[in-house]
Formats: sequence, C-alpha cells, structure tokens
Amino acid sequence: MRIPYIPSFIYTLSLSVAAVVCSPAMSRAQTATADTASAEESEPAPRKKYTAGHQLAIGADILYPVLNSMTDNRYSYEGELHYYWKNEYYLVAEGGWGGSDVTYDDLKYTTSNYFMRLGFNKSILYRESEHDWDMMFAGLRLAGGNVSRNEGSYVVVDSTWGSVSGTSPAKSFPVIWTELNLGMRVELVPHLMAGWNIRGKFMMNGKSFRDLQPLNIAGFGRGDKNAAFDFNVYLEYAIRWNRKGESEGK
Repeated sequence: MRIPYIPSFIYTLSLSVAAVVCSPAMSRAQTATADTASAEESEPAPRKKYTAGHQLAIGADILYPVLNSMTDNRYSYEGELHYYWKNEYYLVAEGGWGGSDVTYDDLKYTTSNYFMRLGFNKSILYRESEHDWDMMFAGLRLAGGNVSRNEGSYVVVDSTWGSVSGTSPAKSFPVIWTELNLGMRVELVPHLMAGWNIRGKFMMNGKSFRDLQPLNIAGFGRGDKNAAFDFNVYLEYAIRWNRKGESEGK
C-alpha cells in the first residue's frame, strides 16, 4: 500500500531541490534588472541643441557719456558690432575715439586717439530655444590705434638758474594691446538688448611713448600703466534673418 506514495514523495523532493538551486540565480537576475531600470530612470534626458539663424547686433557704450560729463580733462566714446557665427561663437569689432588734456601749472599738452578692437566672444549658456539670444560669454580682443599729441609746453624751476621754459614737439605714435573679456547680454524686448563687459587690458608697446604719456588713452585707460581694467555698459539693437528652428540631440 506504500508504493503509490513513492512518486508523490519524489516529486515533492524534486521541487524542493529545484527551488533551493534556482533561488540565488533568480535573485541575481531580479537584482540586475532592478539596477538597470534604476540607472535608466536616473540618467537625465539629453539636452537639445538649438540651431540659431543669423544675428548682427549694433551697440554703443552708454556709461562713458555719463563719465565724460563728470570730468573736464578726458573723454571717450565706444561702439561695437558683433555677429553670430556658429556654435555659440560671436565675431566682434569694436571701436571709438577720445582724448585728454594735461593742464598742470608747469606742464601742458593735449592728446587725442582713435582705436579698434577685433576678436570673438564664446557664450557659455545653453539656448532654451531657437529664439533665445541671452548670453553670458568670455572673449579675447586684439586692439590697436593711433595717439596724436600736440606741442607740449613745460616750465622747469631750478634753484640756480631759475625758471626755464620750453616746448616738446608734437608727436604721433601707435598703441597696441590685448584684452580678456567677460560679459553678458539680455534681450529686454524683441531686438533690443543690454549688457556689460568687464575687461582686463595689457599694453604691448608702452615703452614707445614714455615721454609725456597721455593722461588717458581712449579704449585702454591711463597712458602711464601697462595694465588696466575697464567696465562698459552697452545698449544694442539686433538684426536677425533666416532663423532656423531645427534642433538636434546634443
């Protein structure tokens, strides 16, 4: 009567052994599946890279006219053009003019100069859409110009010979410097933008005009320094055409 129960016993034992053997493998498979799903959920979606069209912005510095009104011995005016090239690079051309007057009791002369800067800006912000032209940037410039100085007059007071006066002939000389730029631009209303630049400037040929240095070199700063820092505030109008709305995965 016990024979019919043997197959049931063997069947039950086989299931128990299979469960013991297969349980670790199933656990590992479930863990791997869970890890894969977790990794997929935690990986951020790729950011879209928007392709913009063309932009040419024309601007002027609005800070220097205010500073000019606060002093009577120097003046400076600046403007800029920047063109969107590609991959968030902007080609930049800047220029301006100015002058200064040295009016000490024993020394008098006047200088004037013009200048031009060429370089680029690289925006470090992602575009939120193809219509987004706000940017924060870093850039480089190579700048140059020409300074003209009129005939200077001077008086030298000597304890033995008394006062000796004389003149220094007029002179014209080039100036060359490089710049590191940081700045930003924000679109206030469609096509009207505003922003600022912080500039570190480094004169490359300062030794060529050590006698009677300009009180101020427009575009650079003090003529007796080889390095200068500057700040500009710009108001710009942007012209745009052939805007493209295509986007692609970054």
